[in-house]
Amino acid sequence: MKTLFDSNAYAEINQRIDKLRPDSQRQWGKMDVAQMLAHCVGPMEMAIGNKKPKRQLLGQLIGWLAIKDYLSDKPFKPNLPTADGFKVADPREFDREKTKLKTLIREFHEGGEASATTHPHSFFGQLTQKQWGETQYKHIDHHLRQFGV
Repeated sequence: MKTLFDSNAYAEINQRIDKLRPDSQRQWGKMDVAQMLAHCVGPMEMAIGNKKPKRQLLGQLIGWLAIKDYLSDKPFKPNLPTADGFKVADPREFDREKTKLKTLIREFHEGGEASATTHPHSFFGQLTQKQWGETQYKHIDHHLRQFGV
């Protein structure tokens, strides 16, 4: 499983983000490219510990089960539901959101596993530092595939 703590995976994600343009078209879903970048910021803030959302009830019930699929090498299916706290529906500025996301990814990568929060994930609950790196890679990968990069 790829992780943002790995230099090759980190470089790959950055190169793919740099291929995005303000007019990049989604292949599924409702968000435009700037909204998608803003959406990816939220989980990165959670992974670093800047955002500490409460556990979701559904996550408390089945999060421990769902983490196995989440951390598999199998890509996410299109149109999976988004937690309310991470939905972005208002207009966003592409360059601002791109810079913010890349800054958070760099901070996370350069800090190594020690930069991952010890606060529980809002859905999955307690994650290891390694799992935080894997979940963030997979989530961002999913949304970059959503925009064809």
